Amino acid sequence: MGASKFTGNDIDSLIPIMNRRHFLQTSSGAAAGGFTLPNLHAANAAEAEIILGKAEHCVMLWLGGGMSQIDTFDPKTRGDAKEKKSGSYYDSIDTAVQGVKICEHLPKTARHMEQITAVRSLHHEVVDEHAAATNRMHTGRPTSGAVRYPSLGSIIASQRGAAAEGVPAYVLMGYPNLTRGAGFLGPAANFIYLTDLKAGPAGLARPDSISSERVSRREKLLSTVRHGGAKRFGNDKKFADYDAAIQESLRLSGPDFMKAFQLEDEPADLRNSYGSEFGQRCLLARRLFQSGVRFVEISYSDNFKNGTGWDTHNKGQLKQHLLIQDLDAALSTLMTDLQSHNLLDKTVILINSEFGRPGGFDSGGGRGHQSKCFTSVIAGGGLNHKGAWGMTDEVSESVVENPVTVSDYFATALAAMQIDPSENLYDGDRPVPITDGGKPIAQLF
Repeated sequence: MGASKFTGNDIDSLIPIMNRRHFLQTSSGAAAGGFTLPNLHAANAAEAEIILGKAEHCVMLWLGGGMSQIDTFDPKTRGDAKEKKSGSYYDSIDTAVQGVKICEHLPKTARHMEQITAVRSLHHEVVDEHAAATNRMHTGRPTSGAVRYPSLGSIIASQRGAAAEGVPAYVLMGYPNLTRGAGFLGPAANFIYLTDLKAGPAGLARPDSISSERVSRREKLLSTVRHGGAKRFGNDKKFADYDAAIQESLRLSGPDFMKAFQLEDEPADLRNSYGSEFGQRCLLARRLFQSGVRFVEISYSDNFKNGTGWDTHNKGQLKQHLLIQDLDAALSTLMTDLQSHNLLDKTVILINSEFGRPGGFDSGGGRGHQSKCFTSVIAGGGLNHKGAWGMTDEVSESVVENPVTVSDYFATALAAMQIDPSENLYDGDRPVPITDGGKPIAQLF
């Protein structure tokens, strides 16, 4: 018996089980009698299938300003800033993956490329606005006046929680802002943060001038205030959230969690291998993962080395190699260190910037902004790494193969962390897709 054919009257019954893009594609075929019910179900099943990874932790290395992909992970023929000849500022070197080259100032990272994928075909449309592009690369969404979307860290914190009792799910090493925050997910999915490794988390580390007895008296007074507040505002959500935040702060300021910040307990040789302040932050991330923290964001903290950080306009380009060398030491040591603790396959490492740079040079010998084509990196996490994914033109200014949207990149990271990127979050009672239609890079799974 032949397969049943669809007529125009059957289309309405299909709409609930198809997404908009799929509906538009398949409805045109229906009008011509071009598909059957079994074929449609098979297509839906194939599209719905998402393979999840097995990672338990995630660290995002944030290179604020805009890492130049053509000078790091997507090198091209050597250019000349003085002659305004487009191309890479540095020579390229071979890596552990045949056919994949990266910048000469990443020699240690080159040896790890079998556990790394440089996503060279990433793109979005925000070019000259650092804040908006930073928001895009933290939330995966355009800025919105109506909705405060959560950051990737907060999404992972809300979906996976901490990996152990007595620790936060999300730690930020850098300055706090709304872009890095929980958005509509609320305080439970937010970060604790630190800007100084020696001082520890803001509001949690006890100053040496405050004795244990004084702390105990303060806690007793606070307990009285909280008890009174609960009686008076017991049904108020804002009070409940505030009280929960106080309880979390008290819990995290205890000695067990604070031990993770004692980097002096690590061997001196290892601390030296990590290198700069940025590298020490990466070392702390490994210790935080061992304590049970789920997600860590590390902002690059040594921008003074070239005067501009990764935003390499004008003379910032001249000493950009110092930043790249910092990244090389920190990333390669982190990967080796995680491997030695059996954590590399359990930890997704992301290297992100708000956008990249064009292959050409500006009037001052540096590079402008570019978002139509740039590179982010995903490493570790037990993925099927390729060394590189996607291809760009001869000056890294156009994507020519395997384009990846920011939503796709986020979906890949989430899937690696055992989170289904096709599921919904909830803003109150309103369902909000975790990603903006993103699909994981299937070849990495």
